[in-house]
Order: sequence, then structure tokens, then C-alpha cells
Amino acid sequence: MTDAGFFARRYGPPPREDRPAVVLVHGLGLSGRYFVPLARRLAAGGAGVVVPDLPGNARSRAVVYRAPEVGQLADALAGLHRRLSPGPSVLVANSVGCQVAAALAARHPHLVSRLVLVGPALEPGVSGWRQFARLVADAPKEPLGLLSLAAFDYLVTGPLRCAASFGRALRDAAGSFEGNLSRVRAPTLVVRGTGDTIATGTWTRRVAGMVADGRAEEIPGAAHGAHYSAPDAMAALIEKFTVGETG
Repeated sequence: MTDAGFFARRYGPPPREDRPAVVLVHGLGLSGRYFVPLARRLAAGGAGVVVPDLPGNARSRAVVYRAPEVGQLADALAGLHRRLSPGPSVLVANSVGCQVAAALAARHPHLVSRLVLVGPALEPGVSGWRQFARLVADAPKEPLGLLSLAAFDYLVTGPLRCAASFGRALRDAAGSFEGNLSRVRAPTLVVRGTGDTIATGTWTRRVAGMVADGRAEEIPGAAHGAHYSAPDAMAALIEKFTVGETG
């Protein structure tokens, strides 16, 4: 389906006032496809799930002429939310998508009931080259299915668009990200795989400490794409965290 000018997938029942949607937010240059295993698992548990391709990425690439800033992505996602959900949602984001989710929760707090940040990337103070080296080190730890899916999405989004988005995300990490986190009032769960070389344990615990109500968890054996390689474990964490929100 398309809505708010960009593409989104839907799984499970329609959102209701008493059953908020779960919105899954992908990382840089990717599409929502790598969230599909988790979306199906959450939908099987009764959740209504929305999985967009953010403007400028994959099937929503043509929505914009240039790579949006992180804040612009957050505002676009807020517009989609208003069209699809009657109440606040549970927001689940991965990697650079965590910066978009944090911006949305800070700028539109009434739209977010709970926040789950999976492997927040681009740690402030870490250079772009070092961040890229962390990504390269993580790749051998990921399932081949995720690597092939990501490679296809990067080609569809385009290398120049990916590079521009990376630059914008680095600026956000150096400027607004930590400030946005400090303004988040929704209960927040920060998750990483124990093998994640991109989001370190020290950084994820720091993220959990920056929000008003945060805690950190780890999934043994998973890497940066823990939601893809361990969807059952990730769904169990989310369902436990959101009990009373989606049930």
C-alpha cells in the first residue's frame, strides 16, 4: 500500500484505540523488508504492524528528490502515523532508524506510547570512517539472507543517495541525536545483539540512560540485525515490554 506519499506494509489487525499499532523503522538505505520476519511474528501474536519504506529509500525512493534530513523523516513518519493509527504507537527502530525514532518521539511525543531501539548506530564522537569499519566487521556475523536483502536495497536506493543519507545521519548524531533522546518521555527499551560491533554495549547502556525511562537488554548470539536473525527472541522482548499496550 501507499500512504502519506510513501510505501508501507501492513500486517495483523487494524490499529484501534485500545490496541496501538507497532511501527517498524528501518535503517539507512534499506527498506522495511528486513523487518518482515519480526512483523509476521508480532502480527501472529495479535499486533497490528506497519512497516514503511521511509521517503528516499527503496520503494519510496522517488517520493523525494534528495536524501531527507533525519528530522524530515521523523515528520514524514508522523504524518503516516496520523493517517493509519487512531492513537499512540509502539515504535521499533533499528540502526540509523533509531535516530529517526528518537526525533519523532521528541518532536511528536503524543504519537509514541513506547519506544524500542535495536542497535542504535552512529555513536556521537565516533568518526564516519570508524563507523563504516564497524559495519564491515559486523557483516560476517549476519545471516546471508540479510546480507543479500541489504545489498539489493542499497542498489535500489542508490549509492549516491545512501552516501548523502549517511552524511545527514552523521550530522544528526553529532548534533541533535542526544538532545532528542533526552527529550523522550515514552518508556524505552534499548536492545543489541551480543555480537553487534556497530552498537557497543557501552553505547546502548548510555542511550538507555539518556532517556527519562530506559533500560537495556541483549540478545545472545545475534549481531546488528538482531530483529532479523532472532525474530522470536526480539518479539518476546517487545511483547513483554509492551504488555498492556498491545494486549
